[in-house]
Amino acid sequence: MNFFSKLFGKKATPTPTTGAAVIKIPSATFSTWQGSAYANDIFRAGVDAIARNAAKLKGVHTVTKSDGRKISPDGKLERILQISPNPYMTAYDLLYKLITQMYLTNNAFALLDRDEGGTLRGVYPVGYSSVEMLMDTAGSLYAAFTFKNGRKAQFAYSDLIHLRRHFNANDFLGEDNRALTPALDLAHTQNEGIIGAIKNSATLRGILKFNQVLADERLQEMKEKFMADYLSIGNDGGIVAIDNQADYQPIESQAASISGEQAALIRDKIYSYLGISQKIVDSTYTENEFAAFYESVIEPTATALSLEFTRKLFNDREQAFGNQIVFESGRLQFSSNQTKVNLIKELLPLGILSVNQALEILNLAPIEGGDKRLQTLNVVDADKATEYQLKRAGNRNEN
Repeated sequence: MNFFSKLFGKKATPTPTTGAAVIKIPSATFSTWQGSAYANDIFRAGVDAIARNAAKLKGVHTVTKSDGRKISPDGKLERILQISPNPYMTAYDLLYKLITQMYLTNNAFALLDRDEGGTLRGVYPVGYSSVEMLMDTAGSLYAAFTFKNGRKAQFAYSDLIHLRRHFNANDFLGEDNRALTPALDLAHTQNEGIIGAIKNSATLRGILKFNQVLADERLQEMKEKFMADYLSIGNDGGIVAIDNQADYQPIESQAASISGEQAALIRDKIYSYLGISQKIVDSTYTENEFAAFYESVIEPTATALSLEFTRKLFNDREQAFGNQIVFESGRLQFSSNQTKVNLIKELLPLGILSVNQALEILNLAPIEGGDKRLQTLNVVDADKATEYQLKRAGNRNEN
């Protein structure tokens, strides 16, 4: 029994709305692809590169009001989002697992565990083998999971974080990764071909012709003795010594080889499917290359996480009062020191950054009293500038 089943037990099968019958939703069933995509080293390296960077995102509870956006002082929720979502993993682990599952199956789920009062107690990833969407006649939506150990459980969709990819044909679920099958088959064939070529290059192949007529049993015996003596691993010298009883004629066979260009083409097909490049996987990217990766891959994931956590953690009234969850990243950590310094030089005099924010950009510890903002006297408030100009104009008129 996994920790998921152990923790929730009977609670994992909620009862539908009283008096409402559960009905299945056509085409709202998904089974995880049984192909070995994650067993492929190229695919796994690509998914890992995405997950390990996206898992650095930090969930923050903010409240937006007329006077601006402020961070909520809810320490318990902050701990769940940023440190420990459940007793078994860190916030990094949770995001890494969710994003990995999203790329493997294009559907990742996490259960929101709430107490009797509706307060969030934890977030648990759901590792499933198939899921079916159900709806009762009252309009409430449920997700019925079949787990890898064969057990089943059903949860209200409002208690589930759901991340989707390739969300198109199905009304509720992302599509599978069957479009990637040809590229994965090519990669598998490539690996098998390289292994086969190495084995064939170390093996003697030929025709053993005896210079006398032998019975079938004797012929088979001589052939097997020849193979045992010369075609085994023990014959590491690769030399064959025979007398005039037989002639050995080697067969030249050229094993098919794969060029580096062909191997790179297969690799790039898989990386293109994931939306990344080889440099992102190897961590040899430039500042601009990482910025492109962030904007095209990490930022959409952060947006999906922010919207999904916001709509599942807060009701309509709480959202109307400005409550939201924002997953943000210190993307400037990956910028060059020159870019960081130039940014601080430009923004600090405008009062946009506090001293501690500038220190954070440089990966330095905050200082006491560093939350204040500094501003050069060369920059003034627009209203004060207008007031100053009008006052000067009035003085000139008096003169």
